[in-house]
Amino acid sequence: MHLALRPVVRSESGLWAYERVLQRCGFGLVAGADEAGRGACAGPLVVAAVILPPGKRGEVKGLADSKLLTEKAREAAYKEVVRRALSWSVVIVPPQEVDRCGLHVMNVRAMRQAVQRLDPLPAYALTDGFPVAGMPVPTLAVWKGDRVAACVAAASVVAKVTRDRIMAELDGRYPSYGFAVHKGYVVPEHREALRLHGPCPEHRFSYVNVRGALIRAAVGDVDMVDTDVMDDLVDISA
Repeated sequence: MHLALRPVVRSESGLWAYERVLQRCGFGLVAGADEAGRGACAGPLVVAAVILPPGKRGEVKGLADSKLLTEKAREAAYKEVVRRALSWSVVIVPPQEVDRCGLHVMNVRAMRQAVQRLDPLPAYALTDGFPVAGMPVPTLAVWKGDRVAACVAAASVVAKVTRDRIMAELDGRYPSYGFAVHKGYVVPEHREALRLHGPCPEHRFSYVNVRGALIRAAVGDVDMVDTDVMDDLVDISA
């Protein structure tokens, strides 16, 4: 079991403060890990891990939490991250695995795999939000890590851009759902598409809103299930 050092970081030190403190403590390579698609009811869960190089080369211009960036800014940051990174990896968890094992179980498993696939292996890892047991290196969960740690923000961008591209491809296969626009998240347009067409194979059938749409499609009556359930995104597989 790895006991993680808890670095003392000053908020005014900027997005690269965590990495610099850890490097001063002897942890030469620091990885960040983050996911995209946790709150969606369709499409994969995507987890990325990134090691940025120390010094100026690791300072990616415009890097921030992927959710705060425009699509154009995310794509630009993605290109710079993968160009500059010492190592990066992506783990794609299909919706069927989310249904079979549960969202959180697969999220943790994919975080471990993403870090394990890095070459070279980092000396330390930062994750966004929640602790991840069984990591191959000492690890610290950082609250809103994608907003305060550069390596986590980089992983957030890689995961988000990768997943958005997958959802755009799925939109071509299943054009009735608007995946290219809402990326599988629960928005009014997606709820309406589920109501009209029922779920497709890329939906997460362990989620209450998707299961409700499946029941309505099976019985052929859109009023059979209370439509309020479509507003309640719940993972009942956990």
